[in-house]
Amino acid sequence: VQLVESGGGLAQAGGSLRLSCAASGSIFSINAMGWYRQAPGKQRELVAAISSGGTTNYADSVKGRFSISRDNAKKTVYLQMNSLAPEDTAVYYCHAVISTVMSWGTRAFDHWGQGTQVTVSS
Repeated sequence: VQLVESGGGLAQAGGSLRLSCAASGSIFSINAMGWYRQAPGKQRELVAAISSGGTTNYADSVKGRFSISRDNAKKTVYLQMNSLAPEDTAVYYCHAVISTVMSWGTRAFDHWGQGTQVTVSS
């Protein structure tokens, strides 16, 4: 199973970026999907998450500015980031809980993307 991210880059404060993350490989089902970020010298933190049913959860710092969505048919999760601020600068990581068929049934594993840099200039 692979998670491939795209859409990072450089933006000015107040601007927007859209991140995408597509899952591929031996997938039985995709449960929760989400985005984390890690700024230099800081711990990785949850930005937003979305359940298989569409329930969303956001970090307080991004509420009202970021929006997470998913396309189950495309096995893809998106993060629309608006009103970007310099403090949003970080490496953004896609995360997904994916169930894979085993010889005895299915098992869920945590998967991470390789990370995509988002840099916001003031």
